[in-house]
Amino acid sequence: MLEYKVLSRKYRPKKLEEVVGQDFAVKALNNGFAKEKLAHAFLFTGIRGVGKTTIARIIAMGLNCEKEKKPTANPCGVCSNCKAILQDRFEDVLEIDAASNTGVDDVREIISSLKYRPSKGNFKVFIIDEVHMLSNSAFNALLKTIEEPPSFVKFVFCTTEMKKIPITIVSRCQKYNLSRVSLLSLCTYLEKIVKLENLNISKEALTIIARNSEGSIRDSLTILDQCVLTFNNKNVSVEDVNQIIGVTSQSFLLDLFLNIINGDIVKAIKTLNDIYIKGANPRQLLEDLLNITYNLIASVGANVNNE
Repeated sequence: MLEYKVLSRKYRPKKLEEVVGQDFAVKALNNGFAKEKLAHAFLFTGIRGVGKTTIARIIAMGLNCEKEKKPTANPCGVCSNCKAILQDRFEDVLEIDAASNTGVDDVREIISSLKYRPSKGNFKVFIIDEVHMLSNSAFNALLKTIEEPPSFVKFVFCTTEMKKIPITIVSRCQKYNLSRVSLLSLCTYLEKIVKLENLNISKEALTIIARNSEGSIRDSLTILDQCVLTFNNKNVSVEDVNQIIGVTSQSFLLDLFLNIINGDIVKAIKTLNDIYIKGANPRQLLEDLLNITYNLIASVGANVNNE
């Protein structure tokens, strides 16, 4: 029996050229690999699901890929080292979740291992996810180490909470702020996945998924996965997507908006009740109403400026 892989894992990039929506970071890292001028410590920050840990693993593979005789931005993904890194069993690449390893003792264990050269690859790579969760004493223990690590050691830090990391740590790293993936890039990417998977889902439905993933590649693939599984890949429509993620259909939403604007409280409450019964999330409903208001104000402002 083959292991089922969710879409976000199945299509996780294995090369920098496959990373979506992070052109600045990809270009800089590509140049770093090409010129063999990679920093000793990287810090990737951004919202969930935009590629922080993915890029960290690509860096680890690129530094230890057996097919290339030097560091590469686009590792083969099939050599024994690349496979071992992808399967999280390569002893020279240590991925740590700082949320559950927050103490100074955990950091000291890393530091004590730095005196040993890599046993299989060319570099030892330490990937620390959610690094902002480390304690102050753990950060202090890291300071000297990440400033002057051995030549065969690289640190890659990932975080969603940049402001919680001491400036003394930040100043010792090459920092990349990974942005939210644009709506256009998300839609294009989802259309590509739909073709590869031979899925039956409309472009309008994909747009709804992309808009509600808030710029996160992983979130968009998770929603797509759920839609396909829920409706057994049978012509997934906009209404189906709305039902899955608790988003109000545009017709109901506009009716509610117009009733509120016209001051028709009775109709507004009835429409609101109908929307709620259909499974709409109240918080999402408020955000949708705010989006309509914002778009109307923006369009009016644009027309005034044009005149």
